[in-house]
Amino acid sequence: MDFQTVIALAVGLVFLTLGAELLVRGASSIATRFGIAPIVIGLTVVAFGTSAPEFAVSAQGALTGNSDVAIGNVVGSNTLNILLVLGLSAAIGSLTIEQRIIKRDIPILLLVSVVIYGLTLNELVGRIEGGILFVGLLAYTWWLLQDARKAESAQVTAEYEKAVDALDDSLVSKPLYLQIGLVLVGLALLILGSRFLVSSATTIAEAFGVSDLVIGLTVVAAGTSLPELATSVMAAYRGQRDIAVGNVVGSSLFNLLGVLGLAGALSSPGIPVDRELIRLDFPVMLAATLVLIPICWNGFAIKRWEGMLLAAFYVAYVAYLVMDAGDSTAPELFRVMMLIVIPIVMIAFTATGIQGWRKYRAAHPA
Repeated sequence: MDFQTVIALAVGLVFLTLGAELLVRGASSIATRFGIAPIVIGLTVVAFGTSAPEFAVSAQGALTGNSDVAIGNVVGSNTLNILLVLGLSAAIGSLTIEQRIIKRDIPILLLVSVVIYGLTLNELVGRIEGGILFVGLLAYTWWLLQDARKAESAQVTAEYEKAVDALDDSLVSKPLYLQIGLVLVGLALLILGSRFLVSSATTIAEAFGVSDLVIGLTVVAAGTSLPELATSVMAAYRGQRDIAVGNVVGSSLFNLLGVLGLAGALSSPGIPVDRELIRLDFPVMLAATLVLIPICWNGFAIKRWEGMLLAAFYVAYVAYLVMDAGDSTAPELFRVMMLIVIPIVMIAFTATGIQGWRKYRAAHPA
């Protein structure tokens, strides 16, 4: 590891932070200008834009035959998005969740995750399967925009007023081209920052002899997901919590349908799937997605302690991957411990989620 690698790492972090700030400001001001619900902006422009690094890395991996990096990046990014990005965002301040995300977008994310897991059981994501997944992304985006147009005016007005209160009035009144410019510059900085960071971090990881799959699940996934992390944390800090949550859900859907789908369609032999990914990493991603439902039903919010717990689980997961890659005996002890801890936590989250759902039903009888 040389001095240039350290400089590239630092530049990447600076670009990511600045790019996230510009992107949130620009996207929020555009939503306010046109009276568009911030959640829609979070699920489309911000989510898809911040997933551009995942697409670039996975597409390159598929075209160059490095399938472990391609699919490991997608699975690792989604796991990081849900556990770490949402966890840290909630730790900053409890995240209030829109009911339509709980009732619609999170279940769709879970369904898509289960379907894709089923497709990978034959250890291959073929070209036709990839094409179908990408068409699914286009259909979801079209449906999302159509649904937004039919939203009740009172709900849109409330979200509009909330966005106005949270934004700097001087930015809202600026010309449209300046607001669009902020979004474009923000996205450019996010992509450049991710490229610098991934390149330098991968160089450091390879120096320790870590496998391509582990690099894809950890270093590359973390690097390409840093735009989501920076954007969601910045949005949560600035009070734009609709964008923080919508960005994570939208990015995760884009990763599965768009990134994996197009990467599979571009690769003539398809994308081979490692058995270890099917055995461990995909189930971890599914469990992280599943646990969101009871968490969000408990008061329609991710509380600070829940966010901290999600982030802690991600740290534990990465620690396991690193120990396992080093042929340590620790993973066996770690696995036994997690087999006890995870079911207890899942039961606790489910119980609180059911309690929250009952309270909601009692307050809103059919």
